[in-house]
Amino acid sequence: MSTLSLRLPNSLHDRVRKLADAEGVSINQFISTAVAEKMSALMTSEYLAERAERGDRALFESALSSIPDAPARDDDSL
Repeated sequence: MSTLSLRLPNSLHDRVRKLADAEGVSINQFISTAVAEKMSALMTSEYLAERAERGDRALFESALSSIPDAPARDDDSL
């Protein structure tokens, strides 16, 4: 495990402390979780962008055209 020195404005530090207390975790655990969540969001965005680049619109349209044009069933509508 690594040690990281982090400087936060007092107002942000106070808010993090309150939120961590409310969650019943340490400030360290709260910040670690926040960093992990942010990384996950960024990595998901990158993954989806890469997948989109591999997509083929013509194949997608072809797949959609094979679906019959019918109204939704009664148990499958909003």
